[in-house]
Amino acid sequence: MVITGVLPRRNNLHTIVPLSGTPSDERNLYHCRIELPQPLPAPFAETVWWVKADMLATVGFERLDLFRTERDQHGRRKYLTNLRVSEQQFEAIMVAVRYALGISLDK
Repeated sequence: MVITGVLPRRNNLHTIVPLSGTPSDERNLYHCRIELPQPLPAPFAETVWWVKADMLATVGFERLDLFRTERDQHGRRKYLTNLRVSEQQFEAIMVAVRYALGISLDK
């Protein structure tokens, strides 16, 4: 999941947190459960995922593999690019990221 888009002087770099289908311990503050509004394409056809905020990475856009869907009428591949989480889920992800980086607001 991309948590930062294009930033000044960071063309094509994005910060991501991986998603996992394996449930985490509820007490783990740097993992959080999210539910997507629609399943991802196969073989990831699930709506419930676990964000692993302790595994942050910054990568070049060209290294990301977008989810492929069907092909258009001309045979060109189509990609799933408009999937978003709710504001509440994004805030939960950012709380997990802060815990993973040691910058929790609970001091």
